[in-house]
Amino acid sequence: MKLSVSIIAYIFEVVLLIWFFGCIVTYRLGNVLLVEGMGIKSAEFGMLVAYIASILLRVVLPQVGNWFVLAVLVVWLVVQYFCHWHFTIFGATPEKIRGYNRCFEGSLCIVPRREDRLIPDFYHIVLHILIALNLVLLCLAL
Repeated sequence: MKLSVSIIAYIFEVVLLIWFFGCIVTYRLGNVLLVEGMGIKSAEFGMLVAYIASILLRVVLPQVGNWFVLAVLVVWLVVQYFCHWHFTIFGATPEKIRGYNRCFEGSLCIVPRREDRLIPDFYHIVLHILIALNLVLLCLAL
């Protein structure tokens, strides 16, 4: 059982890695924008490098790497919460909401944007689900 959970965890780590790569390059589904890539001179690229390093460490030295991946995922989820969901749950200033909506205005939204709450776009909803799923799978694999 533990081996199969570990394999599933590795698979979803790669899925998350591929999905998050969209923050570096731009992902589109035909003419629909999923996410605008920020390039290699961005905080997102730093996060990508940290995540790749943690996965490589997990493969080479699982006793240490497992905990490193866990730490990266927890920090990443906390950052994502305070960049997105905190303002969805508790609201934000009109300036914050306008700026967020302007930043992601061309991206695919499955929940309509609002003036009183920050609503994450489709790409970020999937990203956050994948981060949380990876946390759960890694904990089960440990």
